[in-house]
Amino acid sequence: MLTLYSFGPGANSLKPMLALYEKGLEFEHVLLNPAKFEHHSDWFKQINPRGQVPALSDRGRIITESTVICEYLEDEHPTDVRLRPNNSYDTAMMRIWTKWVDEYFCWCVSTIGWHRMVGNMVKHLSDEEFEEKLKAIPIPEQQVKWRRAREGFPQDMLDEEMRKVGVSVRRLDDHLAGNEWLAGGIYSLADICNFAIANGMQFGFKELVNADDTPHLLRWIEQINERPAVKAMFASVPREKFEPEKA
Repeated sequence: MLTLYSFGPGANSLKPMLALYEKGLEFEHVLLNPAKFEHHSDWFKQINPRGQVPALSDRGRIITESTVICEYLEDEHPTDVRLRPNNSYDTAMMRIWTKWVDEYFCWCVSTIGWHRMVGNMVKHLSDEEFEEKLKAIPIPEQQVKWRRAREGFPQDMLDEEMRKVGVSVRRLDDHLAGNEWLAGGIYSLADICNFAIANGMQFGFKELVNADDTPHLLRWIEQINERPAVKAMFASVPREKFEPEKA
């Protein structure tokens, strides 16, 4: 039995979630609530000591890191639906795109998202309550990120991250101008992993992602949203909320 531990269908959690839906694999889905900091709870850190989602359990074996999970599913659970090209060159091109999204695209979008939304989960806490939350976070860099989210990221950092977002969406749009999909001429993990970050940017970053400036990127986002598996996923899995629950 496969068990996926994740947040809702967005960002890194969306990657293996969508791969599972596209491949039609049966799995148990354990949704963690970021507003309750469940990923930093003791029970979850027994599954992933880093306190991060997503994590996949396959017959008691734990796999972490969203893109790695997607590749693992292709290797260990092959189906008629293939999400990886069938030759080495195209697979390498796919991995260039997944590496880029993990090391560049995801991070600049993430910083803006933390500034706009994630910080709302801790701004209501007292200093003492916030420090207690930090103690449960096992990764020092994440503690720093939570502090910045609560206090407000420096404007020069936000400006630089927005510049990188602009570079990212232009790179995608330029490539998609001459290609239906990102790698190998097929819908692959390259598309899933980049879609996980790009989807919704036509609303949250509409000054950058729109029909005039990035028509090919917008076409690709809309095309993926029309896939049956994508529709089924969004219909089945609720999106997480970044506001603290009211008493």
